[in-house]
Amino acid sequence: MVTTLYLIRHGATQGSGPKRYHGSIDIALSDKGLLQMQEAAGFVTQHLSCSTAPKYSGYLRDIHKDPATDNTGKPDNRPQFAAVYCSTLSRAIKSAEIIAAPHGLVPEKVHALRERSFGIWEGMSFTEIKEKYPAEFEAWAGNPLKYSPINGENTLEVSVRVVHALEEVLARHINHNIAIVAHGGVNRLILCHIMGIPLENIFRIEQDYAAVNVIEFWDKYPVVKLLNGGACG
Repeated sequence: MVTTLYLIRHGATQGSGPKRYHGSIDIALSDKGLLQMQEAAGFVTQHLSCSTAPKYSGYLRDIHKDPATDNTGKPDNRPQFAAVYCSTLSRAIKSAEIIAAPHGLVPEKVHALRERSFGIWEGMSFTEIKEKYPAEFEAWAGNPLKYSPINGENTLEVSVRVVHALEEVLARHINHNIAIVAHGGVNRLILCHIMGIPLENIFRIEQDYAAVNVIEFWDKYPVVKLLNGGACG
């Protein structure tokens, strides 16, 4: 059986100027972010309709020898989402509503999918943090597993809550298409978990605004089909 997860980052947020660590601050999508998510929704809908049959062919089917089938013995074609999940922060909720709309769904909010808290760094730009906390920022950038933002969440703690939420979602929707709309940090942690990448290396995975990742969960292991993709990716 194959469960397909579309792991999506929210669109760009309000405010101009340099990039900032928003973390657990609740900030809304910008007009650009709304447009990005409309484009992402179109991309996802098209991807769903085009990828249903091919995902059951080739070497993965040969390895697993257990494709999901309907009563006719053919692959079960379900080019829509069974469910859409999202963080409880408004930028993710609005993004998820846009992704869910073409499928007639209302996103289910999951608190554990919230972005990590960056402590006293929240709301600060990269430049501001580097200037005010140069040693701490350098340590964080060099090893985000060992070091955490001052008064912020620990990377391992965030990973535990995020992976637990992921496993609960997957268990509810075996052999279905589902979407999770979350944040850059959350998505990186999920992708590290899926691909067996040490958490020290989370910043080696890019997650642009409105990025779409596609992962197929076969009986034996997950397979990443698309990374940081989308309408412009």
